[in-house]
Amino acid sequence: MTIEIILTFIIIALAVLCFVKEWFTVDTVSAGVMLAFIITGILTPEEGFAGFNNNATLTVAAMFVISAAIFKTGILNNFTKLLLLLGKSSYLLTLLSVMVFSGVLSAFINDTSVVALLLPVVIQVCHQTKISPSKLLIPLSFGALMGGTCTLIGTSTNILVSGIAERNGLEGFSMFLMTPAGIWFLGIGIVYMVVIGQFLLPDRKSVTPFDDFTDIGNYLTEIILLPEAKSAGKALGQSRLVREFEVEILRITRNEENVPVSAFTLFQPGDVVKVKCNIEKLKKLEKAEGILIKADTKTSIDESKLFEAMIPPGSGFVGKTLAQINFRNKYQGAAVLAIRHRDDIVYDKLAHSPIQAGDVLLVRADTKTINQLKSSDDLLILSKVEQEKPNLKITLPVLLIALSVIVLSALQIMPLVLSAAIGVILLIGIKAITPEEAYKAIDWKVIFMLAGVLSMGTALQKTGASVVISQNVVGVFGQFGPRAILSAYFLLTFLMTNFMSNNATAALLAPVAIQTALNLHVSPIPFLMAITFAASLSFMTPIGYQTNVMIYTPGNYRFNDYLKVGTPLNIIMWILASIIIPVLYPF
Repeated sequence: MTIEIILTFIIIALAVLCFVKEWFTVDTVSAGVMLAFIITGILTPEEGFAGFNNNATLTVAAMFVISAAIFKTGILNNFTKLLLLLGKSSYLLTLLSVMVFSGVLSAFINDTSVVALLLPVVIQVCHQTKISPSKLLIPLSFGALMGGTCTLIGTSTNILVSGIAERNGLEGFSMFLMTPAGIWFLGIGIVYMVVIGQFLLPDRKSVTPFDDFTDIGNYLTEIILLPEAKSAGKALGQSRLVREFEVEILRITRNEENVPVSAFTLFQPGDVVKVKCNIEKLKKLEKAEGILIKADTKTSIDESKLFEAMIPPGSGFVGKTLAQINFRNKYQGAAVLAIRHRDDIVYDKLAHSPIQAGDVLLVRADTKTINQLKSSDDLLILSKVEQEKPNLKITLPVLLIALSVIVLSALQIMPLVLSAAIGVILLIGIKAITPEEAYKAIDWKVIFMLAGVLSMGTALQKTGASVVISQNVVGVFGQFGPRAILSAYFLLTFLMTNFMSNNATAALLAPVAIQTALNLHVSPIPFLMAITFAASLSFMTPIGYQTNVMIYTPGNYRFNDYLKVGTPLNIIMWILASIIIPVLYPF
């Protein structure tokens, strides 16, 4: 084993550790890996940065823009209306509708975008039908994940592995190469959720408020006691805050120092009190004499409304505080009144509490600001907001362009990267989307991550590390035949992708799978299919895929909920893949 191979293994091992521990963002780790390979001399600068000029990276960027143009037309709002209508019939029909809708849409549109579209709608359905969101949001995410495996453009992972195949001299995936197996995975997944999964889903009370905010979980906020406050001068246990408003007092700050909290603590004017309460109590506090909500603004309560906004994965707010974001100035007329984190409550000051993906902000804003927030990529509004009517004049051209991109690639008239690029230019040309909106639509973190992880595959191949790994794989499983090796790759991939980036997992294992096929003198396509499907079928943890993170807080889920529902499904998918992939994609 050469020094280059050892260095490659060390760099990749450190990267995997960073992915699992989440010490840094995925794109940061990926870029760091790329630079490490260049600095150590394993890759030349041209080889290291080649990922930015890879067909997969360029295609994913173009598809982000095309998806954004489709969403901008408002045509997908018709799906949400239909889901609301079906949701009033029965829970079983609602579950089926959610999974079918998310699955079908995710086959052609980025699955994260699909969940962002349907998440507020499913919450509204739950409110109207009295179904707990915890009974529908996992099916929403799982349906989107399985639907994304049905076409080449269903998820960036599919495009990534196709690009790796092309770079290794193989033929890239056609638009519907994955469809036969993808339909099997989606169909069996839906049957599982209907027959078994629905009984494993928790029936947990929602912590997500709806448009009337009558049923909300506890939130944290800070209030200031003014001199005229009735609680000023009284002991905590006898104060109006406790006896009348029934809020939970978490902390009292006086002159920038914390005061011990007990039933005998005397409140004084100017005290900053951290309280935990629901929205109804918060509204009463807001109107009470002598109480000032610290996060409040001068916006009149009669001109504004309260609503919830979630921090999606990839948001620019992740890792920052409200003070760093300067939220009040960024969104004039809006104020964050409270923050809900995933599982625990943070007792630090709201303005200085780091925001995480999946956190939910309770925001008060006027109609104009709400519309501004709706267009932000950093927030996803969960509360009911009036949807704009579809722009029929631009809808038909946009759909025709998107369909042409798919058809031209499917008929192999031109490569997907070319048809997608032409589609983007046409969309900008007809003003369906502006250049500024196009740049904004691209998730640059994904682009940098893809470019970075591609360098891992290049290093594995250039140093011969992929040969070493594949020889060991064949040595252990070769006696059982190619099907057993394929099954092992599927198992390893879905286990890894539940704890680290699915794209990183695919980029790491795809070159090794290709070398394994060469060693066995069989077609590499079935092995690549196994890795591609397994990388997207991530059900066992909330961190395995972005859509699982998005539903975590709105569904009031726990980590064990994913293990309970997702583990049997992953095992079923593993067995199914081991049977159907060699049949549909022969060795």
